[in-house]
Amino acid sequence: MSRPFKQTCRSLEESNKQIMKLCSPSNRPHFSPLELCIWVVIWFASCPLEAVAEPAPSNKPRAIVCLGDSLTAGYGLDPTQAYPALLQKNIDSLGWRFKVVNAGLSGETTAGGLRRLDWILKRPIDVLVLALGGNDALRGIPLETTRQNLDRILAQTRAKVPGVHLVVAGMLVPPNWGREYFNGFRSLFPQLAKQHRAGLVPFLLEGVGGKPELNSPDGIHPTAEGHRIIAANVWKVLEPLLRSIP
Repeated sequence: MSRPFKQTCRSLEESNKQIMKLCSPSNRPHFSPLELCIWVVIWFASCPLEAVAEPAPSNKPRAIVCLGDSLTAGYGLDPTQAYPALLQKNIDSLGWRFKVVNAGLSGETTAGGLRRLDWILKRPIDVLVLALGGNDALRGIPLETTRQNLDRILAQTRAKVPGVHLVVAGMLVPPNWGREYFNGFRSLFPQLAKQHRAGLVPFLLEGVGGKPELNSPDGIHPTAEGHRIIAANVWKVLEPLLRSIP
């Protein structure tokens, strides 16, 4: 109980004694009931509002938003099998009050994610896991365009929610796409993570990419087992971050 609240309780006790005294037979002729009511109302009106009542703490869970493409959406799977839902299971097993929001959209590019950002930020957000960029590479979008879009997503999120925690999930392209593009794309994500003081998942598909048994027949979208590995990759970075949040 806070000091202002304790002081208020003591004041109420003293005032109650005064009121009882005023209401005693010996004093009754001096004050009418209306005068007594007015006196009590004036006393309460003079009290600071914060001293009379203390706000109850909020039990609403903190929000973790996973902004991504089909890899985040869990293309071809039940949503409960996608890695954001598996992260939620890890969180629940620890009894932590965080809610994971799957903001993945199949076919999404960094430009599309940027367009959706204003809508996403309309709700409270405590952690943003940014997992975009793969579709940019598939579509041959210039690296600088991808970098600018990701940079704007991170910067605008930080500007709208100064206390937000950021996590960047890195992606890779096959080496046969050319050494210059391969190196430039690979370095994009750690550079942005460092620039925006974000956690970094070096490669979202580590242990999954290029393994037929962990991907659907298209060779791109992971199976349920593949998503369990992806969740473990993200959890390595997310778990200590969540543990550090008071």
